[in-house]
Amino acid sequence: MIPCRQAFPPATRGYCNNNKLQSGFARVLDCLNTTVNIYMFNAPVQREEESVEPLTSDGLLRTVPHNVVQSIRAFRVDELQAEALRMGHHFLYANCSQALTRQQVLAAITESFHIPRPFGKNYDALTDCLTTTVSDAGEQPGFLVVLEDLPNTQKFDKEARENLLDVFRDAADFWAEKKVAFRVFFSFHLSNQ
Repeated sequence: MIPCRQAFPPATRGYCNNNKLQSGFARVLDCLNTTVNIYMFNAPVQREEESVEPLTSDGLLRTVPHNVVQSIRAFRVDELQAEALRMGHHFLYANCSQALTRQQVLAAITESFHIPRPFGKNYDALTDCLTTTVSDAGEQPGFLVVLEDLPNTQKFDKEARENLLDVFRDAADFWAEKKVAFRVFFSFHLSNQ
């Protein structure tokens, strides 16, 4: 992975000079003067020639509430990424397919979102990071979060998944009070490991 700590002009928001996506969330954490190593994550790459369109009611998410946690269903990750870019929202992506336990899922999210490790130790710390910590950094444009392939294992069962999703539901409620969009899409790993 390639380190990336560059500021971006508005026309290229979310891109490094090497055309890879950098997490907007990481830039927010940098604004907090948090010491954190920022690395680009392996989300689908958006093509540079696609421009940011003005926000209109005919977008991909026109029927999706602004603050929701829901199954990814018919949406594709690359389409959601493009929509986040078009709307000027932070795009946060975590692929949890290699995780089997609660701690491994939290570690995957922490690493993917470029969150300092202490925030990934438990659900309360993750909630604080997704809400108060980011809010204290200043005005936010909105968030589109994808949690892909959450595990279906004995050590990360239905109750554990619901507890994790409750963290994101709490964050969605927090941002709803501030009138900031916070949409979360998730999928489950289909095979039982």
